[in-house]
Amino acid sequence: MEEKKFRISDQILHNSPVRKNKYRNIWCGNISKKDIGHKVKISGWVHRRRDLGNLTFIDLRDRTGIVQVVFDPDISKENHNLSKKLRAEFVITIEGKVRKRPVGTINPELRTGEIEVIAEKLKILSESKTPPFLVEDDTEIDEKLRFKYRYLDLRRPGVMNILVIRDQMAVAMREYLKGQGFIEVETPILAKSTPEGARDYLVPSRIHKGSFYALPQSPQLFKQILMVSGLERYFQITRVFRDEDLRANRQPEYTQVDIEMSFVDVEDILKINEEMIKYVFKKCFNIELVLPFERKKYFDVIEKYGTDKPDIRFEIPIVDITDELLSTDFQLFKNAIENKARIKGINVNDAAKFSRKKIDTLSVVAKDLGVKQVVWMKVKESGELQSSIAKYLKDNEKRAILDRFKAKSGDLIILIADLSSKASTILGQIRLYLANELDLIPEDTYKFLWVYDFPLFEWDDDEKRYQPMHHPFTSPTEETIEFIKNDPLKVKAKAYDLVLNGVEIASGSIRINNCNLQKEIFRVLGHDKDKVDSNFGFLLKAFQYGAPPLGGIAYGFDRFVAEILQKKNIREVIAFPKTLRAICPLTGAPDKVTDEQLEELNIDIKKK
Repeated sequence: MEEKKFRISDQILHNSPVRKNKYRNIWCGNISKKDIGHKVKISGWVHRRRDLGNLTFIDLRDRTGIVQVVFDPDISKENHNLSKKLRAEFVITIEGKVRKRPVGTINPELRTGEIEVIAEKLKILSESKTPPFLVEDDTEIDEKLRFKYRYLDLRRPGVMNILVIRDQMAVAMREYLKGQGFIEVETPILAKSTPEGARDYLVPSRIHKGSFYALPQSPQLFKQILMVSGLERYFQITRVFRDEDLRANRQPEYTQVDIEMSFVDVEDILKINEEMIKYVFKKCFNIELVLPFERKKYFDVIEKYGTDKPDIRFEIPIVDITDELLSTDFQLFKNAIENKARIKGINVNDAAKFSRKKIDTLSVVAKDLGVKQVVWMKVKESGELQSSIAKYLKDNEKRAILDRFKAKSGDLIILIADLSSKASTILGQIRLYLANELDLIPEDTYKFLWVYDFPLFEWDDDEKRYQPMHHPFTSPTEETIEFIKNDPLKVKAKAYDLVLNGVEIASGSIRINNCNLQKEIFRVLGHDKDKVDSNFGFLLKAFQYGAPPLGGIAYGFDRFVAEILQKKNIREVIAFPKTLRAICPLTGAPDKVTDEQLEELNIDIKKK
């Protein structure tokens, strides 16, 4: 999907007050027709220079925008001569008078396009080497080069706007939560290692040799302690760390909006978060969201969309046609049914016009995803199925396929036969591929979905033990708690994920507040008593002193911003991101340290 070119609203970009000083009395982007005839003092970077001999024009840029400045020798020959020295990215201060642009020179694409500043004074504050790339939005630049010179990349208006939007979203979330009685509390960055999920980043202690702190993967344990402490409503916008392999929507360090509440159940948390997001969209983007958000159970979205993070901006549901084909003579389907596989498919409206080449390409995509054979069926104008397997199907089977898929003339039905979960997962990926190929995803549309009723546990075939679907502190539902001892996979969790346009932006749950139940969960997960006492003893001890019902949620703030701006990866919305190899191109981190530093920490580096 092509990235959306998001234009920030004037309210956000241009409402910054200016403190008048020796460098400016107004922002470049805020000069308008009402300033005509007035003197202004502005400072910024030279965006570009145009020398017309008798006149020199520059575009001066600060964070609010660009304004055209004119150097006329009749006004000041000295400044006109000095302007010849100016190059891109020089930092300068200008004093001059605002005037209306001459007829025929107005630039409607520029906020300040109706006016210009006639320079009376020019001062060069700092010169610049020739930048390694143009500081303009429409310039294609290698990502590694951009991040190496991030200070130049951030000067580009579109990139700068991302940070402005990000800031405004954080402010709006704070405003809403503060208005609802939440207290912002900072929790430790140097914490105890409690290995669950991803690897911890470890920090060696100089004072306690051989011991380590861990950087937090989330403030999970501390926020539960805060609820036991009686704080009742807590939040923070914090940095968290995970030492895991990176991909487009992951970074080794990222920002989390962490929220926890006492004396609540699921409905309370969903409602307050919906209202917060509505507030953010209205305040920051002037978009009015309709509440409540749609809600779907975990197993239902897996069956219908092949993922627990479905994009519901378009349809194309997955349909299970197995029961209608139980007596089929078509060998592929017959063998699948005998081997306990399922026959599932999707119907893509008005896609029968797909060329043979496109269908062959889609076959390659499907096979890359692990499908051995894909069955295609086009619906002809007569309503009949056109397919290489049509002659092997009985008339009642063809009718059943048309009915179950609600197929009409021009539709394309895609069927695969495989184990149920695998078939759904693959069709879910094909569904997204086709939606992008056929431009079925509407722009400027934000579809939120709560996914709930998750399993509490999942089975790990590699480790031969149960794992928590979310984390080990998630409370089971009252209806399924009885299965914990004898049939853990039947236990449902009081957990919920918030999905926006097919991306999980937040996840949360009602927590366990009972010491004995928490110990039982650890037992099912295969943690022995010593490990539990070592890693989580302080939490269990706190539960013995009166723990209220509690629950919360945590937002991947970078993902949230990226999805709203329709960026393909979160690196685009982070000021100083790491690459996919977890390297900071700007600073060169991670880097070696001196032998003296290692000796202080009592660390030896093994030589390969």
